[in-house]
Amino acid sequence: MLQFWLEFALVLGAILIGIRRGGVALGMIGGFGVAVLTFGFHTAPSEPPITVMLIILAVVTASATLQVAGGLDYLVQRTERLLRAHPHRVTLLAPLSTFLLTVCVGTGHACYSLLPVIADVALKTRIRPERPMAISSVAAQMGITASPVAAAVTTFLALSAKTQYHIGLFDIIKVTLPAGLIGMLVAALWSINRGKELDEDPVFLDRLKDPKFRAALDESVTTLDKVLPKTAKLSVFLFFGGIGTVVLIALFPALLPVFDGQPMPMTTVVQVVMLAFGTFILFATNVKSADIARSSVFTAGMIAVVSIFGIAWMSDTFVTGNKIYLIGEIKAMVAYAPWTFALAMFAVSAFVKSQAATLTIMIPFGLALGLPVPLLLGLMPSSYAYFFFAFYPSDLAAINMDRTGTTCIGKYLLNHSFMIPGMIGVGVSTTVSYFLSLLFF
Repeated sequence: MLQFWLEFALVLGAILIGIRRGGVALGMIGGFGVAVLTFGFHTAPSEPPITVMLIILAVVTASATLQVAGGLDYLVQRTERLLRAHPHRVTLLAPLSTFLLTVCVGTGHACYSLLPVIADVALKTRIRPERPMAISSVAAQMGITASPVAAAVTTFLALSAKTQYHIGLFDIIKVTLPAGLIGMLVAALWSINRGKELDEDPVFLDRLKDPKFRAALDESVTTLDKVLPKTAKLSVFLFFGGIGTVVLIALFPALLPVFDGQPMPMTTVVQVVMLAFGTFILFATNVKSADIARSSVFTAGMIAVVSIFGIAWMSDTFVTGNKIYLIGEIKAMVAYAPWTFALAMFAVSAFVKSQAATLTIMIPFGLALGLPVPLLLGLMPSSYAYFFFAFYPSDLAAINMDRTGTTCIGKYLLNHSFMIPGMIGVGVSTTVSYFLSLLFF
């Protein structure tokens, strides 16, 4: 028992230190944790999450190529036109836009270009910017578990493929997409009347006393004046072609090639198809490969790969090495109330700033406890909780881009703008997802 608690302290300490360091440090320190577990405690190392990492590499490379070709900017401009055409509905349309943008491109980082536009539309309409801004940041991350090309979804697909219960890509999306939409819309409806009206907000009124601030309010923030390359539309068409191909094959397994009597795994299909369509975009738009490697989407994706490599490997080594003890201590509680596993997943995600990493850590743990794969699918939306401390880049970006100061972190740290929309969105989507998994499986 002493060794278990020492190893647990090591794993928890490595995660906390990695989070404080940020970036690839989380993965590097996780790798150090594996070294201590194996050489220091003689715990056999588990298999590193190679399949998960390769899927993320393939999808991120295709998404980064789309970004460099101007496709991501094209999607943002189309979204801005929608918001400016219906400014009084920005609190509903903005989070719906960021959610669907993430579903389309597989990363919540796509919302950064849209956040200043949302703030500007709200300000020009004299709607309290906190209302659309907070839920838009949350909705962008909620869309991850509903995207067929997101790292979290492909991670679950890869992990479930190792079990006897077959869960396909379409099986995941038909649960998480409607659940995410419903959760997001409920949180957006709550946000419509949150806080004081902008012209009654004391923080905003105090800032209005500054002439420079009043002058800054007249400055318009837009992406519509950005000239896009002629190949932007083509890159979007090709990227969606890749997503459509993956979904089509998932819907019709007969299309899968067969080798040695076994159909090609969907995890491999995602890698092959997205790399292929990334190549189509590369040659059709004639973008430079060096620009792809320097893009923000590629950088964020590589950080995710390194983080998952180290931290998930360390966590899985710990769980595998202590499986008997963990099952004996926790299985009774989880068997009595299986939904409580969602609370554990939520707690881990609050510190690990990646839904894919959270799932890579927790799904093997859930399987070790004997939880059925459909149940774990139903609890999948609870893997998003990093809004809890409001330290995620999209949350910080929303705060900085709201010139009125209504989107903020409160005096007591946890009373920030994202807490209630996040709790409503994740709570509702997890509940809906749980019941949908029971209905379908």
